[in-house]
Amino acid sequence: MFDISFSELLLIGVVALVVLGPERLPRVARTVGHMFGRAQRYMNEVKSDIQREIDLDEINSIKKQMEEASTSIKQSVNQFSNQIKDPLEEARKAVNELGQDTEQVGESLIKDTKITSDPAPTSPASDDRPGDKKE
Repeated sequence: MFDISFSELLLIGVVALVVLGPERLPRVARTVGHMFGRAQRYMNEVKSDIQREIDLDEINSIKKQMEEASTSIKQSVNQFSNQIKDPLEEARKAVNELGQDTEQVGESLIKDTKITSDPAPTSPASDDRPGDKKE
């Protein structure tokens, strides 16, 4: 992390022993260790916060792309359904008109059938039978 070799660390330890003395050196080393640990935790928290923000930006970007795709699909479906609705509505009207025409034709047939079903005057029966030939 700091690019310090073992010999440099040993030199720092010897100088600290000479300057601080053997009585205070363990306490100072412990305090420096705690501070170093806090600094590491702080750096890890900052890294994780930055990573979360990056992930959040990626997620928001993906979410935006998905919403755009969803909107595009909805528009396509609406256009397609509108294209289908118009011919279907025309077909429905044509079927309704056909049904009305069929009802009118059926009613007129019923009237015509009633008129023709009334007994028509018949001519008197002739004595001629088709099998009898008069000569």
